[in-house]
Amino acid sequence: MNIDTITSLCQGLKLNGMLGSLEQRLIQAREDALSHPECLGLLLQDEVQHRSGKSTARRLQQAKFEEEKMFEQIDMKRYPTAAQQTMRELIAGQYLSNKQNVLIMGPTGTGKTHFAQALGHQACRQGKFVRFIRASVFHRELQASRADETWEKTFKQYTKPGLFVLDDFGLKVMTAQQAEELYELIVERNQKGSIIVTSNRNVDGWIKLFPDPVMGNAALDRLANNSYQLILEGDSFRKVLRPKE
Repeated sequence: MNIDTITSLCQGLKLNGMLGSLEQRLIQAREDALSHPECLGLLLQDEVQHRSGKSTARRLQQAKFEEEKMFEQIDMKRYPTAAQQTMRELIAGQYLSNKQNVLIMGPTGTGKTHFAQALGHQACRQGKFVRFIRASVFHRELQASRADETWEKTFKQYTKPGLFVLDDFGLKVMTAQQAEELYELIVERNQKGSIIVTSNRNVDGWIKLFPDPVMGNAALDRLANNSYQLILEGDSFRKVLRPKE
């Protein structure tokens, strides 16, 4: 069987990973005297890596991150030792398997959104579907979905992924409807998938954001139970990066 026939078969079977490396692998097989099984094994590895890369790219696109942030871009040394230890535990990713939540708090500009998106980016690479959204947009999208009768479909976008990231929570008190929807989300995801929340407020102040304190207590009890709570402190990145006059 000649290379043109193999190429045609790869195209027909949509083995694009093997197709892309076929010529290189055949040269390697000749130069290194590889056996047929060894050469085939390398081609299959190329196909697996190609498909894995496409799947990761698709998950990253569906996550709707505002920016592509990764851990390599984070200067861990700027944070206290305790925060660094928690960050390293989260980077290991076990919280996803345990379906634990992550509450990231701290002043504006200390890297909360950056770290949350980096966790989300890593989760995508680990095969998890992720949905990232700012709290204000979350409430706005749900409100709009009620008008066009797509609420259930929209709501599933937030309950179905293995990781849901709610950014900038707590900028203002929620309406009764917003609080109820957030409560339903927390209940629906409880023990099913992880939630990451970033906020300028500490957890103790979140109860005041719910018009109904009973609902607030119930929501926060589920959200904070067995969760990681990470407080990021220090000077604002924006202040540090601001051009000097």
